[in-house]
Amino acid sequence: MKDVELVKKAVSGNDEAFLSLLLVYKEDLFRTALAYLKNEEDALEAVQEVTFRAYEKIHTLRKPEYVKTWLIRITMNYCRDMLRKQKQFVSNEDALIQYGISEDYTYLQVEEALNTLTEQQRELVYMKYLQDIKIKDIAELTATPESTIKTRLYKALSVLRLFFEEKGGSGHV
Repeated sequence: MKDVELVKKAVSGNDEAFLSLLLVYKEDLFRTALAYLKNEEDALEAVQEVTFRAYEKIHTLRKPEYVKTWLIRITMNYCRDMLRKQKQFVSNEDALIQYGISEDYTYLQVEEALNTLTEQQRELVYMKYLQDIKIKDIAELTATPESTIKTRLYKALSVLRLFFEEKGGSGHV
C-alpha cells in the first residue's frame, strides 16, 4: 500500500509525491496514449497534457487506490478529444506505413479485430486486458454496475472470437 500513501501525499499538495506517482505510471499512460493516437510524438504530448491535467485535479481524487484507473481515464478522454478534434481515424494502411510491413501480422490482426468493436467495448477490453484493471475498479470508474461491465466484456469477447474464427483462427479469444 505504498502507492496509497504516496497518493495521499500528492492529494494534499506534495509535489514530490505527485512526481513519484507519475514516474510509477508513466509507461501505462504512454501505452494508453499510443494505443489511441498511433503516433509516438502525439502520445508523448498526450502524457505531458495528462500530467498537467492530473496535477491540476489531483485534489479531486476521492479514492487513492484508484489512482491508476483515474490517470488512465484522463488519458483516454484526452486522446478521444484529440482524435475528434483532428478527425483522425487511423486505418490499417497507416499502421503498415508506421510500423513497416513485417512477417508478423499479429499486431495488425489484433488492431483490425479491435476496430470491429464499438468504442465502449474497445475501452473495456483495453482497461481489463491491456491495463489489467479489475472489473470492480472499472465499474467504480464508469459508475456502472459490475454485472453490466461483465456482460459488455462478454459481448466484446464474443465479437473478437467471431472475428478471429472468420479469419481462420482457432478461437483462443
